[in-house]
Parts: sequence; structure tokens; C-alpha cells
Amino acid sequence: MSEKAIQQTNYGALTTLTTVFFFWGFIAAGNSVFIPFCKTYFNLDQFQSQLIDFAFYGAYYLGALGLFLFGTSSGKDLVGAWGYKKSIVFGLLFSALGAVAMIASVYLNLFIGMLIGLFIVALGFSLQQTSANPFMISLGDESTGSSRINLGGGINSLGTTIGPLIVSLALFGTASAISEEMIKSLSLTKVIILYACVGGLFIGVAALFGFSKKVPDGKMLIAEDQKEKEDLNKAVRTLLAITGLLIVSFAPVFYSYKSGLDWTVEDAERIRIIGWTAGLVVIVFGLIYASIQGSKQKVGWGAMQYPQLTLGMLAIFVYVGVEVAVGSNLAELLAQDDFGGYNSSQIAPFIAMYWGSLMIGRWAGAINAFDISNFTKKLLRFFVPLIAFGVVLLLTKASGYEIAPLYWYLVCVLVQIVAFFATNDKPALTLSVFGTLGAIATITGLMSTGIIAVYAFLSAGLFCSIMWPCIFSLSLAGLGKYQTQGSAFLVMMILGGAIIPPLQGKLSDVVGIQPSFIVGAICFAYLAFFAVYVKRLLKKQAVDFE
Repeated sequence: MSEKAIQQTNYGALTTLTTVFFFWGFIAAGNSVFIPFCKTYFNLDQFQSQLIDFAFYGAYYLGALGLFLFGTSSGKDLVGAWGYKKSIVFGLLFSALGAVAMIASVYLNLFIGMLIGLFIVALGFSLQQTSANPFMISLGDESTGSSRINLGGGINSLGTTIGPLIVSLALFGTASAISEEMIKSLSLTKVIILYACVGGLFIGVAALFGFSKKVPDGKMLIAEDQKEKEDLNKAVRTLLAITGLLIVSFAPVFYSYKSGLDWTVEDAERIRIIGWTAGLVVIVFGLIYASIQGSKQKVGWGAMQYPQLTLGMLAIFVYVGVEVAVGSNLAELLAQDDFGGYNSSQIAPFIAMYWGSLMIGRWAGAINAFDISNFTKKLLRFFVPLIAFGVVLLLTKASGYEIAPLYWYLVCVLVQIVAFFATNDKPALTLSVFGTLGAIATITGLMSTGIIAVYAFLSAGLFCSIMWPCIFSLSLAGLGKYQTQGSAFLVMMILGGAIIPPLQGKLSDVVGIQPSFIVGAICFAYLAFFAVYVKRLLKKQAVDFE
């Protein structure tokens, strides 16, 4: 039996590494409070406030692309040379610089500075995620790598769940709905103190991680004959072409918001729809082109010579897109009479349950990361999702919201539990089943109204919950020395969170909010296809997790 087949999990390093996952969720979810604050404090319109999300997700794309281009031009894999541990420490310190920039921008009343600060924070996250995900896989047997990433995802979701609550309590003394008057009366000192604490936490976690003797360096061993500079011109040209075409697609969209233009509202909206659609087309066909060409002629493509990686990049793009799109459009759906006609304070518990659903699934998916008996795993697989469901309800109740409409959502959680037992943490099977269930749930929501439709759309969170680790594990399988490069490419595709949600929003303006969720059904269908197709690809490469 090979050494890899009997590799034991490094639980000490795993425990320390999960703290980083917590902060990604905590900071990202805190933006839900940060966006309305900026809109009111800096007197922004709706589009300007959405630049916050665009800057955040765009930083992932540009950060990962920058890592790849630097490695290509210098012939040096930066993350591989530093090691996963040092790369995460540098990423945390870089994010701390972003927190400093945000403090200065609030003090100087500069919104563009806030965007730059948030961009720097997300650039640090990009470096951290490029390192942390393959690091998670390397801390034990490769076949259980998705379970360890699920553990990190579960901790990430805990941060996502409590982040907005803590930020709201710190700034406003309440976790319930925040009014415009509360924002206007907010003391500037509180905001500065909050981000000073965030920057301090980044530095503290960097010190904990950097000085921990339990965490290995995580440097990849590369054979001497593989250290020479590799020709990656085809991958570079393709990614630069995609980036250039994205700029061309989005430039007219931003220009359409310029004051003084002699355009009708209809003309401006048409430009925005065309621009966002063009961006989507560029990503989809660009990655399909890379997958076909890279598998035909491997020289010059680097990690993109592996179709599981290029198709996995599209899968990450689609997964992040559908996860954010459903969450972003739920409020508008719930405000409609056919779906409850809820006001803003009544909508909050449903939004909390959607994001809490990610935590429910990820906690359950993390069970296989621990060395416990099969009987104990089965018990935990049943009870952990129920406990997580109870935690979400309790946190929502503690925030002052009514939770009675969510009680029967337990049925959806039970469906997910059955799916976990059926798939038994096999990455390809899990992704195919959960992708199919996500498509079924979305179609059910499209064809019904009332609480059934609401539960159907909420359950998209349950079925999204374990997709990230499955996609990562399947996409990086068999890449060898290209793992860190492939990880950077996957992180780059978090860009889906900046393209797909606005596209669904524009579609809802044309066809209505409920029909616009067809976007989610299409995304889930691709994810199910990817799972089935990539399993066959990996078997041809003699890689089989199942």
C-alpha cells in the first residue's frame, strides 16, 4: 500500500487552519451591514453601493490572476516557494493593511478609499484561499480532502452566520433591522474601532498560524527535472484574452451610469443587460475553449491542460454565482404577495436561514474529517444537521425575529440528511446528487407559490453547502505539481459572485422575480453534469476517489 493511501490526518494543523476559514465568512458576511452603512454615510446611489461587492469579488479574480502571471514571468511558483503556511500568513497581513486603509478612508470621508481598502482585504483573502484549500487536502488522505474542506466551510459558515450579528451589535447595539436614522446617528469612532479590531484580529491569527509548531510549512516537493521554467504561453494568452474581453464587456455598463448622457432609461438598461450577458459568455466559452485546446495539446497550458481543472473553474464560477444569486434575490421574492408579502423585518429570518443552510450542510459534510468509528459517524450524520438547524433558529430568535414560519423547513433538512447517507461523502457522487436536488428544488420553486416555493428556494442553500469542497477536490485531483496553480485558477472563478447575481437581477426586471430563478436551475444542472463527467475523466487518468 502506498504512503498516500495510509496518510494520517494532521489534526493539530487542521484545527489551526480552520480559524482562517472563520474570518473569511465573518468579514464577507459583515459586508451586509457595511453596504447600507456606506450607502447612507457617503450618500451613494444603489449602483455605487453595489461597487462594494464588485470590488470584493473582483479582487479574487485579479489576485489569483496576478499570482499566475508573476509565476509565469519569473518561472517561480510563489505559493509553492513560500509554502502554504507562509502564504497564508502573508495573506492575513495583507488583509490587515486593507483594514488600515478602510479606517483611514472612513476618517477622511473617502468612499473610493473604502473600495480600495476592501479590495486589499479581498486580495489577501485570495492569497489565503489559494493556499488554504490545497493545504486542507494535503493534511491527510487525498480521498477525504473534501471532508476537511467541508470542516473549514462549516467554520466559515459559522462566521457567516454570526458576523452580521456581531457587527450590528458592535455598531448599533442591536442585531435586528437597521434603519437609516440609526446609520446617520452612528458615531464615527465606533466604525474606526470596529475595523481596528478586525485588523488586529488578522494580525493575531497570522501570529498564531505563523508561530504554531503544529502547522507544517506545506511546501510541495518538486523533482529536479520539473524545476525549470515552463512555457505557459497558451494559458497566459487565454486568461489575458478573457480578462480583456471582460473589461470590454463591463466598460459600457459603468459608462452608462455617467451623468449627463443623452440616453433613455431603456437604452441604459439594455446596455447593462448586454454587458453583463457578454461577461458571462466570455467566461463560459473561454473556459470551454481552454478545456478543449488544453487537453488536445498539453504544452503551454500548465494546469489548464487538465480538463477536470478547466471544467472545475467553470463549476466554481457557477457555484459561487448561484449561491450568491439566490441569497441576493430572496428578499425581492419574499416581498411579493404570492410568496408571503413580507416586510423588511419579516424577511430577515428567511435570509438568515438560507445562509444558515450552508452551515447545516457543511457541518454534516465535515464528519468524515475525523477518525471515529463508522457507527459514530452515522449517528453524527443524522444529529449534526438537526443541531445546526437548531443553532440557526436560536440565533435568529435571539436577534429578535419570529421563527415560527421556519419550523417546517425541518423537512428539507431531513431530505438533505437522506442525501448524505446515500452519497457517503464520495465527492463525485455527492456533487451529482446535490446538484440534481438543487435543480429539482429550484424548479419546484418556479412551479409553485407560497411557503412551498419559499422552502424550495431556501433549500438551495442546503444543496450548495458541500459543493465547494467537492469541486475543489475533483478539480485538483491528479494535478501533481500544478496543484497550487490550479488552486489559484479556481479561486479566480469566485468572480461568478460578481456576474451571475446582477444578471439574474436584470432578468427579473424583464420577466419577473420568480421566473428569474431559472438561472439557478441552469447552474445546478451544470454542476450535476460536471460531477458525472469529471468522474469519467479521472478514471481515465487512473484517479478514483470512490
